[in-house]
Amino acid sequence: MLKNKPKASYRKIKKMKIFITGTRGIPDIPGGVEKHCQELYPRIVALGHKVTIATRKSYVKTELPEWRGVDLKHIYSPQKKSLEAIIHTFLSVIEAKKSKADILHIHAVGPGLLVPFAKLLGLKVVVTNHGPDYDRQKWGRAAKLMLRLGEWLGGRLADEVIVISGIIEDIILKRCRRASNVIYNGVNFPEGSDCEDFLHQIGVKPGSYVLAVSRFVPEKGLDLLIRSFSLLNTDYKLVIAGDADHTSNYSKKIKERINENPNIIGTGYITGKKLNQIYSNAGLFVLPSFHEGLPIALLEALSYGIPVLVSDIPANKEIDLPNERFFKCGDVTDLKRKLEQLIGKDLSEKEKYDIKQLLEEKYKWDLIAERTIEVYNKALRR
Repeated sequence: MLKNKPKASYRKIKKMKIFITGTRGIPDIPGGVEKHCQELYPRIVALGHKVTIATRKSYVKTELPEWRGVDLKHIYSPQKKSLEAIIHTFLSVIEAKKSKADILHIHAVGPGLLVPFAKLLGLKVVVTNHGPDYDRQKWGRAAKLMLRLGEWLGGRLADEVIVISGIIEDIILKRCRRASNVIYNGVNFPEGSDCEDFLHQIGVKPGSYVLAVSRFVPEKGLDLLIRSFSLLNTDYKLVIAGDADHTSNYSKKIKERINENPNIIGTGYITGKKLNQIYSNAGLFVLPSFHEGLPIALLEALSYGIPVLVSDIPANKEIDLPNERFFKCGDVTDLKRKLEQLIGKDLSEKEKYDIKQLLEEKYKWDLIAERTIEVYNKALRR
């Protein structure tokens, strides 16, 4: 693990050209990797380096040439979840070579399949493993095998590997027999919103709703949350902020269940002021996931000082929260019981202070940017 303080002043180090792939793109494109890149790379640009992010054209509404100093290269990707990442990454690696990038940074284990190709082209490669994607329910057997292969190839052949949690660090050590650099996901420290116009629009009152922020995919456990919430006798409502990247039977089922229950409200995918308002006024945040890397949505909820309830998977438990904040993963009855206990129960001042200290010590984006640059320099020194 890298030390808390960087060893050098990064403004004095030679300017690097860094090319990013493995993400759908920025700004305001749904996904944890996308949020990670949106926060991280403007900060790296501000530290004096040139960054280009390869976006997937199928997700980009407006083809901006740059955003907050980050150059955007819009590259074709097929609109099929099993092919989009691998084809887009292949084309991105070629583009990185053409641009004479000092560092190619590949995010996620699926795009890691292209690390051998990038190395053959003579590129210096850094890989960030955001978690074992092969554990996600949406993938079939063949896809899971390819994702495992991508994790192994990236872990073995990249010049440096970044992981976002100690759990993933252990996976890389066991599977790939190498040390990695633990650099957590980060969080901003927002100003809460006093506005209520969006709350009025969706029909909820401040402090009187449970909030989930999630994509509509099976591993997020939204069906479990809806079932548990529907069993409650409460005046609270359930607000689900999110949507699906690709329409599936699961996402259709979630939307049907939202529409069937007048006490459950779907906002669709929201960002900016609307998301700030919905976080600021939530009475309880719930993350019922079966699988996570290190959940940015949970860090965001904590940064707003609202109570949380999360599944007891290893990635969630790596964030040091009291036991009462966890429920047994996949257990509808336990989730219902914990919801009954925590609805209407505010955080104490001590809990708020402890959470703020935790976030400032481990999850600040500025520190994460400095640590990432140090990893790039390690890769260049190899």
